[in-house]
Amino acid sequence: MNARILKILLRKEVTLIKRNPVIPRLIIAMPILVMMIIPLVTTLDVKNVEVAVVDNDRTELSRRMTSDMDASEYLSVTGCYFTYDEAFRQVEEGEADAIVTIPKDYQKDLTNGKKPELSIKANGVNATKGTLGTQYATISMANTIAHWQAEQGVSLSARESSTVNLYNPTLNFRNYMIPALMVVLLIIICGFLPALNLVSEKETGTIEAMNVTPVGRLEFILSKLIPYWVVGILVVTVGMLIGWLVYRLVPEGSIVNIYFAAALFSLVMSGLGVFIANKSATILQSIFLMFAFIVIFQLMSGLFTPIASMPRWAQCITYAIPPRYFIEIMRSVYLKGATIADLWTQYASLTGFAVFFCIIAAFTYRKRK
Repeated sequence: MNARILKILLRKEVTLIKRNPVIPRLIIAMPILVMMIIPLVTTLDVKNVEVAVVDNDRTELSRRMTSDMDASEYLSVTGCYFTYDEAFRQVEEGEADAIVTIPKDYQKDLTNGKKPELSIKANGVNATKGTLGTQYATISMANTIAHWQAEQGVSLSARESSTVNLYNPTLNFRNYMIPALMVVLLIIICGFLPALNLVSEKETGTIEAMNVTPVGRLEFILSKLIPYWVVGILVVTVGMLIGWLVYRLVPEGSIVNIYFAAALFSLVMSGLGVFIANKSATILQSIFLMFAFIVIFQLMSGLFTPIASMPRWAQCITYAIPPRYFIEIMRSVYLKGATIADLWTQYASLTGFAVFFCIIAAFTYRKRK
């Protein structure tokens, strides 16, 4: 490899990137928009679950249970109804997500030591909201009953359990998403843009002129990739800064581990991008191919849904998805403070993918003589 030729080609690529009307703006605006907006709108937190209450008891305790649910951050009582049919009509009209039925003589039975059952039915059309809504209502009513029993001097049947949320005490979904969003940024910066750059050389015909020069294919490919590797590292830095300044989220582990994983993943995506560019004749072809890979990467890597919730056959497929390992590293370093020794399998997998994709990228690129 001729270092002088590589330096000249790098200077040429940087100049072309600066003169491009889209790429510089995309590099600056995309990480800011992704890290500022997506954590705010992409969330699995369920709030404002509408609850219709059928109060057949009409006692102080039942009114207190209703008011406590309405005061909750996650629940909102749409109204108290005399019959179940009235409450069910609210669910049919989309005005309520769950129905809580308090049976007659509920307070009296609790006072006498009995254990009457509360009925909670949820709208299963939105399974996530219905499931979490019933859990919120159950917890709210259980807390109200426990406080009421303590005030009345009624002994509790069992000791209350204590729940501690490790690594993410507030259960804020943003803390789960922010480290993984950097994966999307690196996929586009280090995979999508180099592929489009190489294919554009084919369409404009400049690559034909390059093929008849003494420039080696190694210098040519590196000159196309190195600028985006540098930009990828800068994007990760911007992402971490926004996470710290805006969301007060800082890595529990070493930042060096994050940069090391980002460098490996950049090699993976750039190798894949060069491979796709080598097999594409037009920009449209490369866009469709890269888009197909991006969709698979986002859906199968655990970015939005946990891999453990997938079917067994899908979990096996995820082992062939490189972003899976980078996402695991980012979340573990950010939330758990994991080290390279703890995540050696993920780092080894990323290294293997990087070597594999770089090899096939080198062998599929042919310089005409």
